[in-house]
Amino acid sequence: MLPIFEVARSLGIHSDHFLPYGHDKGKIALAAQRSGREPGKLILVSAITPTDAGEGKTTTSIGLAQGLAKIGEKVCLALREPSLGPVFGRKGGATGGGKAIIVPQDDINLHFLGDFHAISTAHNLLAALIDNHLHFGNSLGMDTTRILWRRVVDLNDRSLRNVVVGLGGTAQGVPRETGFDITPASEVMAALCLAEDPEDLRARLGRIIVGLTHSGNPVTANQLQATGAMMALLRDAMLPNLVQTIDGVPALVHGGPFANIAHGCNSVIATKMAMAYADWTVTEAGFGFDLGAEKFFDIKCVQANLRPEAVVLVATVRALKMHGGVGKADLERPDVGKVELGLQNLDKHLESIRAYGILPIVALNRFGNDHDDEIAAVRRECERLNVPFAVSDVYARGAEGGTALAEVVVRVAKAADNCFRPLYEAHVSAEEKMNIVARVIYGAHGVVWTAAARKDLDAIRRFGYGHLPLCVAKTQKSLSDDPSLHGRPTDFDLTIRNVILAAGAGYIVPLLGDILRMPGLPKEPQAHRVDLVDGKIVGVAN
Repeated sequence: MLPIFEVARSLGIHSDHFLPYGHDKGKIALAAQRSGREPGKLILVSAITPTDAGEGKTTTSIGLAQGLAKIGEKVCLALREPSLGPVFGRKGGATGGGKAIIVPQDDINLHFLGDFHAISTAHNLLAALIDNHLHFGNSLGMDTTRILWRRVVDLNDRSLRNVVVGLGGTAQGVPRETGFDITPASEVMAALCLAEDPEDLRARLGRIIVGLTHSGNPVTANQLQATGAMMALLRDAMLPNLVQTIDGVPALVHGGPFANIAHGCNSVIATKMAMAYADWTVTEAGFGFDLGAEKFFDIKCVQANLRPEAVVLVATVRALKMHGGVGKADLERPDVGKVELGLQNLDKHLESIRAYGILPIVALNRFGNDHDDEIAAVRRECERLNVPFAVSDVYARGAEGGTALAEVVVRVAKAADNCFRPLYEAHVSAEEKMNIVARVIYGAHGVVWTAAARKDLDAIRRFGYGHLPLCVAKTQKSLSDDPSLHGRPTDFDLTIRNVILAAGAGYIVPLLGDILRMPGLPKEPQAHRVDLVDGKIVGVAN
């Protein structure tokens, strides 16, 4: 690793604006948001529908940045921070893999610079102030059966999904049902990641609706006088974190909402800061294009006035075979026919990218046991669709394995006539927005709203927030709301079971299927393999 001051200097960050945390990481002051130069080009990395075979979106993002630097371009990564839930759950670390990684890996994966803890604490402070308000007379007249604000923790803990608080007598608070979500699902996380500056964050926090009164009126964080203290807790968490790839490419790693239950993008502040100093900013959106990238375009780009130049869609031969019907145990066996069958999932995502007026590029993230004829099948499909294609071999070869993809990205982005347009206009109804997303992005036949969802939506309109964009919460494992439907499902309807208002974040959350905002651990969690051996952490980084 380079000394982190050198990385900051290579990006153009003045030393007065850099706050080092040791020799290998640091934060950048918000005073550095304006560089005096024209913003660079923004490239989004997304992926086909995730499978247990792995797609490698973050690895490809990092490798693309390394490849761009290798061919002489000034580039900066803008990525999300890992959550401890997946780190100790099924996934492990989220800092890339092989020779396409950001470092220091263990520090980034575990605690990092405390942003997640600050967000959790600010969120839970608001929860504590709610219960304190109830204990001391409830002057706002809050209905204890309609308090919407739950607590959060950055771990997968299914036992905390539903809890009862305030037990033990009158001195211990007011008994009521509540529960926990995981920190990446926190509205505080979303508000911080979508805020342009501290005053924007303050306004977003103040708008958070924590519950309803007995007469059905909303109660906000501002009314509980919580906003100032939350801002104090979030003071340092607002500042983007600077680290580097294994070969010294700058990386701003900041914020971490999940894409299946939130909007799945890193912070606006970090993205714009990277664009202010680099000619190329490589960012990613969580899970498949239907989740993170749709929200990146229709929420983040619209709210922050961002215009990406191209989308890199990541696929693997292994994942395509799974979409073609191959079981995980048989992925090592070559099967061109199943690859070709699985390409229907790739095709759908390419259609979705073009719906935004953006040019797609397919990056095939190569595994060591991929067969040439399987790779050739993917290449032929891209040629048939007139989509630029490159094999990314960054896991094995680092920057050298990313130059082919980097050259394609530069060529496409420089020649592109940027015609970016959001999927829907702000003035259309929530029902019509959902219909558009369902048909265009998921390929659904229609949308079914339960009575509970319609009641939620009526209340949201009554509060004056019916115009907000949608942040759909659904399974990441399928284009549909049924995780068992792989490939490109057809002739299905989506069912909206409930709708949540995130007034501070600035969006409405339709809940589809049995999606949960607090994951559970698998039978054999990654935590079983994490240890401290001779002062070194093992079992976290991939």
